[in-house]
Amino acid sequence: MTFVYKVAGKPREFEMIHALNYRTFVEEIPQHATNGERRLVDRFHAQNTYVIALDGSELAGMVAIRGERPFSLDQKLPDLAGYLPPQRRLCEIRLLALEPRYRKSAVFAGLIARLLQVARERRYEVALISGTVRELRLYRHLGFEPFGPLVGRAGAEYQPMMLTAERFASCTRKLFGASPVHSFLPGPVAIAERVRERLGEPPVSHRGEAFQELLDEVHARLRALTSARHVAVLLGSGTLANDVVAAQLSLAPGKGLIRANGEFGDRLVDHAERWRLAFDVYRVPWGRAFERDALASRLARCPAWVWLAHCETSTGMLNDLDAVRRLCAPLGIDVCVDAISSLGTVPCDFSGLAFASGVSGKALGAYPGIALVFHRDPAAKNGKRLPRYLDLALYGDEAGVPFTHSSNLLAALAAALEGAGPERHARLSEDAFFLRAEIQAAGLACVVPAQHASPAVVTIALPRSVRAARLAGELAAAGFRVAHASRYLAERNWLQIALMGEYSREQLRRLAAALDAHAGVKRPRAAVSNAWRAG
Repeated sequence: MTFVYKVAGKPREFEMIHALNYRTFVEEIPQHATNGERRLVDRFHAQNTYVIALDGSELAGMVAIRGERPFSLDQKLPDLAGYLPPQRRLCEIRLLALEPRYRKSAVFAGLIARLLQVARERRYEVALISGTVRELRLYRHLGFEPFGPLVGRAGAEYQPMMLTAERFASCTRKLFGASPVHSFLPGPVAIAERVRERLGEPPVSHRGEAFQELLDEVHARLRALTSARHVAVLLGSGTLANDVVAAQLSLAPGKGLIRANGEFGDRLVDHAERWRLAFDVYRVPWGRAFERDALASRLARCPAWVWLAHCETSTGMLNDLDAVRRLCAPLGIDVCVDAISSLGTVPCDFSGLAFASGVSGKALGAYPGIALVFHRDPAAKNGKRLPRYLDLALYGDEAGVPFTHSSNLLAALAAALEGAGPERHARLSEDAFFLRAEIQAAGLACVVPAQHASPAVVTIALPRSVRAARLAGELAAAGFRVAHASRYLAERNWLQIALMGEYSREQLRRLAAALDAHAGVKRPRAAVSNAWRAG
């Protein structure tokens, strides 16, 4: 079973809560009188925060928390204050109820884990409950301590109990362990076990034979993956790789053209400005594809080079690199590409490209820390016009290792490259189709239409009624970390799911279900192949 744990917020969820409340506390535990509607609205409903467990569209269980006095126990124990520790922030936990068929499943543990997070967020220090006498052993396992006499009536007797935040956290960790949170971020990505193992190998000298053999292996795998002639492997980030490209362009005469339709196209403009390159900019709105005729008219002016982001990570746009190559080739225009978010997730042919940048993290699925610069021609000597670390020619002169390097990061990258290639590309395409169908079925909109989208980056434009930061927090509580905090996402209320790292299809199913439960408005669902579901 795939359960979603969340704070209730939709009308249908509240109706299911009222129905479960009736079945539990009227029909099963005779605490309230029967009624013809078979619906029980708690007297503190307006003040309650309900944590619920959903099995698909059905309510599996619930529990409520509130922090406003008087509590229900105030009415049952007139001297309640005499039992409580002074100067602590209090709450009460009520209405713990599970459908009978879920009482021996993981639902209880999931509800408690999500409830603990809500309590922490609200900085509650002591929780009070009226624990049914039938479950006192369970409450003691959770850390609750009884106080005062039994309350209620025959057949519906309860023991007042209290729990400090410290005991609650300690006991739930012992019972349930830490809840893992899986990363669907564009970086850092979730790392495969084989890659983690290679990172932990004993380091070797970057001047030794073993390191050179490892570097040669990585060079060969990268060239085979991209059809590039040359590749330099540097310690650094994608920003470093793009600075190296900009440094090389600064050595050549002529004026260039930068295409920008998102945050990372704009960053290429920033790189070029800082290197004082001569260039024009062809911009289109974020999330929109470039028009071929408009690009062709700009290329008719014969710029010396064109620079673009292949996958525009901010929106999920996959720009048509082959179309640019076809337009530029007969005019002798050099093509440069930022492939940081595409290399490893889609086929990348760098043959004939002047320069391309990549990284070990993100789309290749290794650890961040290695910058990659692919180039068509051997780097030209430049008479020390460039800073040493950015001088691509030095990486050719020194067998690829002019400066200190990390054998650990390189070994991890080598392991990640073992999983790169057509099989992964096909799987990502299938997974992206499923994910986009689920997003559409939830009534949400992707920024980029499917025909122009990267399979590895899905950016969602949320309605005003759903705040990205809040939704990301709820998804994190459900076990999934997604992107929302980057400035360009936060300003637009966008949420982003990246399929760049290691994940299972079951995790992707659960993420889609959680997204629907927390933000969705149902629409007709696109067909998804049985082959995907079986995978």
